[in-house]
Amino acid sequence: MNEGKIASPPGFRIRHTMLRVQDVEKSVEFYTRLLGMGVMRRRENAKRKQTVYYVGYGDEDTNHALELIQEHERRGAIEPGDAYGHIALAVPDLVGLCETLATDGVNITHAPKPVRPGSANLVAFITDPDGYEVELTERH
Repeated sequence: MNEGKIASPPGFRIRHTMLRVQDVEKSVEFYTRLLGMGVMRRRENAKRKQTVYYVGYGDEDTNHALELIQEHERRGAIEPGDAYGHIALAVPDLVGLCETLATDGVNITHAPKPVRPGSANLVAFITDPDGYEVELTERH
């Protein structure tokens, strides 16, 4: 396995990660209002009966996005499954953000703590409205 900085083939980058959600408006609200992302794009797919939002930080042409898809004819709850891990976000004030999120009723599954004993870098975990785990990190 080759570790470290590897030159990417020209034109290659990760564009987005897709998540199926129960209520796309509720998920967009979570990621934009609570985590500061912007709506990059929205589209309806009438043939597939889907509403799709792309959210993230910055411009979609140069930054990774989350693609949130609500399938209008889907029956039953969304299940992240055991192959899903988490979304990781870097934040500037982890403790302050977690206090704000807790006030908003967000499920904080692991409160802010050092990444390892003695480290100034902090980590916390929360869940979004569909139960997807989100890692929040603050590095110094």
